[in-house]
Amino acid sequence: MKNNILIIDDDVELCRLLNRCMENEGYEVSVAHNGVEGLESLSHNEFHLVILDIMMPEMDGISVLTHIRKTKNIPILMLSAKGDEMDKVVGLRLGADDYITKPFSLSELTARVHSLIRRYMVLGASPRDPDSVVFGDLAIYPVYMRVAYKGEDIVLTGKEYDLLYFLATNPGQVFTKKQIYRNVWQDEYSYDDNNIMVHIRRLRKK
Repeated sequence: MKNNILIIDDDVELCRLLNRCMENEGYEVSVAHNGVEGLESLSHNEFHLVILDIMMPEMDGISVLTHIRKTKNIPILMLSAKGDEMDKVVGLRLGADDYITKPFSLSELTARVHSLIRRYMVLGASPRDPDSVVFGDLAIYPVYMRVAYKGEDIVLTGKEYDLLYFLATNPGQVFTKKQIYRNVWQDEYSYDDNNIMVHIRRLRKK
């Protein structure tokens, strides 16, 4: 069974290019050219990743991201035509799992897509530890990728869950940012301290 990707972007030509690229990688692809259409597609179909543009008319990517995170924890890769650091920070704080700035190489995008879907599918289908991990009032249930505090579910993004699970299953240990990035992002450290710290701050707040 192929993994399904939803692309939400108003750039028709870019969508065609990404569609061909992702299909060549073996993915099933659906395309929406605005935020409303994208949310409608998400409400009726199951996807394993969303590629979401920030700059769109009517309903921008940040608004779409906020709506998605109310009910779903699927990986979200944000696209932006700007190198604006604030766009990146806002997107990550609201639940984006990764971020790439246009123009980008297809090889880089493909690598990020593979990484996000691999993490999502592995943790969802083959958890490393079937037993719950409990720290006081906090409980982590790997089989269901569920986290609860005092019995109340906490909605986490895929990357937030990965980060919490990694730290919780290595209690008492101190990790460098490089070690965290390699274990949680499953990639070579890119010296993007802000990416790691945004996820940690968001996780602490939740």
